Amino acid sequence: HVQLVESGGGLVQAGGSLRLSCAASGSLFRINAMGWYRQAPGKQRELVAAITRGGSTNYADSVKCRFTISRDNAKNTVNLQMNSLRPEDTGVYYCNMGYVDLRNRGSTKDAWGQGTQVTVSS
Repeated sequence: HVQLVESGGGLVQAGGSLRLSCAASGSLFRINAMGWYRQAPGKQRELVAAITRGGSTNYADSVKCRFTISRDNAKNTVNLQMNSLRPEDTGVYYCNMGYVDLRNRGSTKDAWGQGTQVTVSS
């Protein structure tokens, strides 16, 4: 069994900062890409930022130069530093990873965290 646990969400004023963290645990052989998605009320879930095992990053245009994704492969964690937050950044943020299960190394699986609420007030 594999689990992703997120932390760090909350309420912040526009222009403020938050740092989200996500820790993976369980039957892990290898974690491939990790990322953060968000879902605003009435909208589809969208990719915010992603990072490969080697450290290459990808950001949604709306968060470039404001958000920074990072990971620690030794600790199986991924973080999202969010600066200059805007009301439109409000939503539930989900951690995601692609991984190879220790008990079944022949395929890659996908896992999601339970989500953490980020609310940015104007």
